[in-house]
Amino acid sequence: MPKRIIARQSLCSDTKCPRRRMRYNSEFAAAAATLIKNKGANYMKLNLRTGLAVAAAVAVLGAASVVMENKSKVQAAGVQAPHFEVDPMWPKPLPNHWLMGNIIGVSVDTKDHIWIIHRQGSLEGMENYADPNPPGGKRVRGKVESECCSAAPPVLEFDEAGNLLASWGGKDGEGYVWPNSNHGITVDHKGNVWIGGNGRGTPPAAAAGRGAAGRGAAPAGGVAQPDEGNISGLNRVGAAPLYHDSMILKFDQTGKFLMQIGKSGQSKGSNDIENLGLPAKIFVDPKTNEVFVADGYGNKRVVVFDGDSGKYKRHWGAYGKKPDDTNMGPYDPNAPVAQQFRNPVHCADLSLDGLLYVCDRPNDRIQVFKADGTFVREHFFYKQTLGDGSTWDIAFSKDAQQKYIYLADGANEKVHILLRETMEELTSFGDGGRQPGAFYAVHSIATDSKGNIFTTETYRGQRVQKFVYKGLASVVKKDQGVVWPASAKSPLPASK
Repeated sequence: MPKRIIARQSLCSDTKCPRRRMRYNSEFAAAAATLIKNKGANYMKLNLRTGLAVAAAVAVLGAASVVMENKSKVQAAGVQAPHFEVDPMWPKPLPNHWLMGNIIGVSVDTKDHIWIIHRQGSLEGMENYADPNPPGGKRVRGKVESECCSAAPPVLEFDEAGNLLASWGGKDGEGYVWPNSNHGITVDHKGNVWIGGNGRGTPPAAAAGRGAAGRGAAPAGGVAQPDEGNISGLNRVGAAPLYHDSMILKFDQTGKFLMQIGKSGQSKGSNDIENLGLPAKIFVDPKTNEVFVADGYGNKRVVVFDGDSGKYKRHWGAYGKKPDDTNMGPYDPNAPVAQQFRNPVHCADLSLDGLLYVCDRPNDRIQVFKADGTFVREHFFYKQTLGDGSTWDIAFSKDAQQKYIYLADGANEKVHILLRETMEELTSFGDGGRQPGAFYAVHSIATDSKGNIFTTETYRGQRVQKFVYKGLASVVKKDQGVVWPASAKSPLPASK
């Protein structure tokens, strides 16, 4: 570049010498034109080659970006999972001013009838004015104070439309003792109804004169306190606790008593082959008629009985080992993995291909076994969940391969949809709340032949909900939140 142009450029700034700036620009343009004239051909060739190379690189990068973007879209669209919508009108209102308390079990029979079990004694004092012997200090005992409301019988049967078909249970009968705190209900392939319980209570021999009111009823002067939480602090050093609910019961669908396995108040720990220790849930294998029990709130095992005779067959603890009732203390997600189950062992469900999935609830894991107790693998879910834990109950999808597992998580208030082969979470739905589709301690889960999901809620949730299967759909969100019906109209403007 000519020296005079550079000199002029250094004499003043553009803001201070506008005339000089114009003169400089003119001279600079003339010099540049001369330079291009002399060496233009070479520069143009070089620039052309450089420009073509840059353009080619940009084109390649752009094409690669489009390919990757399209591939991501295809991959996202390829991830599919079952899709559901809540049915906010299911079930229909109960008759007789009846209310449901903590609902701690659900099962679907071969006719697609939905069975639930709840705790009559868990109603609050302001809920059951029609009961003559209510809990709570504000009530007048021995008097019916209004027409509404009272506790429904503990066992309720609904049809697909949500109509109540039958109700029964709640009292001791000839040959059996009703659980102090109902827990879990299963209708097997023969139509038999199985019931467990997790009531510590007072064994019948020590409760003489109390009468049937002690079976699942609230204590005088207060609301019953069902225990759904982590009871890993239980220490069995010395004498075994005399749990009231150390048995499971078998009825027909009319409530006729058929069999009791175990005796109330007789539990001797996790290696007792005659009694149970606060059993949480029951599964009956239609192929072998074996009864698998998640045993559960007091014991730390899976135990298996014959479904007809009630004869003991086998039991095991975590990893297929002999169970140990030593107190492990509270769950710590940063500690080494627990080698025993914690209480409660909350589910034990057998798949069609013979794998038993066991909910080790406070340890935030599911352990998978063969039906003979051979350990296969384990999977953790939301491992930082403390307190009640994340793995409450499971149900299988209704396709022939049972491709999906639905995991009820009453602490994080969701239903997780898992790919059973890998136990990977594909998506989830639900959130904490009282509105339809939300959850308050979602506790139990079951599916009908159409693939619909039914859930129950304990504590103050006190309800059963139906989620209608809408087929497979691409996973758009990992966490769907409340799956409100797409056809529902809101008075609020749609969010953008």
